[in-house]
Amino acid sequence: MSATTSSEARLDQAWAQLRQARRTALIPYLTAGHPSRPASLEALKRAAEHADILEVGVAFSDPLADGPTIQRSTFEALAGGMSLPRTLELIAEARLDKPVVVFSYLNPVRRYGVARFLADAAAVGASGLLLTDLPAGNDPAIEDAVRQSPLSLIRLVAPTTTGARLAEVVAGAQGFLYLVARLGVTGASATLAEGLEGYLARVRAASPLPRAVGFGISTPAQARQVAHLAEGVVVGSALVDCLATAGPKAAGVFLGSLRAALDTADRERHG
Repeated sequence: MSATTSSEARLDQAWAQLRQARRTALIPYLTAGHPSRPASLEALKRAAEHADILEVGVAFSDPLADGPTIQRSTFEALAGGMSLPRTLELIAEARLDKPVVVFSYLNPVRRYGVARFLADAAAVGASGLLLTDLPAGNDPAIEDAVRQSPLSLIRLVAPTTTGARLAEVVAGAQGFLYLVARLGVTGASATLAEGLEGYLARVRAASPLPRAVGFGISTPAQARQVAHLAEGVVVGSALVDCLATAGPKAAGVFLGSLRAALDTADRERHG
């Protein structure tokens, strides 16, 4: 399918609709091609039934920022023949009716060709790009290319990012900010980081962009807690693990439980 409107505008429109509905965004992450291409396709479609925005990860051979669960999913996807071009084909085939943010390390995008990737990703309906290992300011040419494309440049913000560095990180961001709830690699966690409320307040003071919190959220109770503080909740490792062990249908049920928890939090906040 081809993009008929600005992808960045689509993300902005999605957040505007969420604000109007007083609804916290549920943002699931899935690794493209895991645990198999057919199961991945079904999982994306089931996730879209509950999601407000979808994150689709590109399998990469050296996923240093990811924990064991997503690393396993990446290696299984690569073993099944998944690649960046095939990830774009999967997104196109899924025909998702929710904005899609592509998660990738920088090397696959460079190998594909930055300009070619941005054009092809927009053509299959992607709305944003998060480059996991590209800190703000490290490659201004690539960052500018993304910002000038139809894809929003999504930025990661760590809890240790403060002051001038925080201002630099958020200054060039688009779409929304992905706030890392704790230090370290991705992975489900039994507890959320201490100081989360203060961290979110610092980011709000630095940028008006919506804040989506991820890294470690694995239960409806945690999702409900974060929904009282942020505009969006990201679930990755817990969902990927559920998909691997119980299949796409169970993954959809899990996301349904998170959506119900967010709805409860939204009612508690707004009456």
